[in-house]
Amino acid sequence: MMDVLGGLVMAIEGGTVEVVDLTIPLGPDTQVIGLPPTFAASPGVTIDEISRYDGRGPAWYWNTIRMGEHTGTHFDAPIHWVTGKDLPENATDTIPPRSFLGPACVFDATREAAADADFLVTPEWIGAWESRHGRVPRGAWVLLRTDWSRRSGAAFLNADAAGPHTPGFHAAASALLAHDRDVLGVGVETIGTDAGQAGRFNPLVPNHGIMHGAGKFGLASLCNLDRLPPTGSVVIAAPLKIVDGSGSPLRVLALVPVRDAVDR
Repeated sequence: MMDVLGGLVMAIEGGTVEVVDLTIPLGPDTQVIGLPPTFAASPGVTIDEISRYDGRGPAWYWNTIRMGEHTGTHFDAPIHWVTGKDLPENATDTIPPRSFLGPACVFDATREAAADADFLVTPEWIGAWESRHGRVPRGAWVLLRTDWSRRSGAAFLNADAAGPHTPGFHAAASALLAHDRDVLGVGVETIGTDAGQAGRFNPLVPNHGIMHGAGKFGLASLCNLDRLPPTGSVVIAAPLKIVDGSGSPLRVLALVPVRDAVDR
């Protein structure tokens, strides 16, 4: 076993395995999801200095931070949604840590999302992907690449009078991945794991309801998915161990064989 772990360390040090950061910067400019005014809103990020090598603390620098659990690149636990509220081990402090790590399957829908901001992954689309790259394995992270992370400001939320327009998963695709493929969860480059118009779907907000009801997880506001091959990388996505936490900001890392990153 030490040979396996030692080999991984040597591969990282030697440059044959690259560590790719899939996390956006977290700060006061980080956008948060907008909800109708009838619902409580998540605050933006506030960072207040406690001391910085001064009279408040002559040899140290640190800050107080305030934000909602689902801010920036963040983790959605099953307890986040009503469908997962009664499941065992459903919060950030009780989920088994083995569940934070798994192989990644990257669904490249950049072309479709560029043509249609409301694009939805369907079971048929997944079938076409699997015909090229193989079946999505049990325990995988399914990451939807749309290059949405390259947007900023209003273009990132992409909202109009009808609400936000961002790509996501059809309910049938979420059900396929959660139940038939038994994935760890899904990750997206958009602000949430449901499509922007999901508040108008039937059922409402289906990816949240289906995934979390099945005890699966979500990752939102990812970036650098263009640096991952369709298969062959491993993703580590460990949230903060917040007691009874519904989620948390986190640092998402991918281990990518350099050969795969070049050859794809």
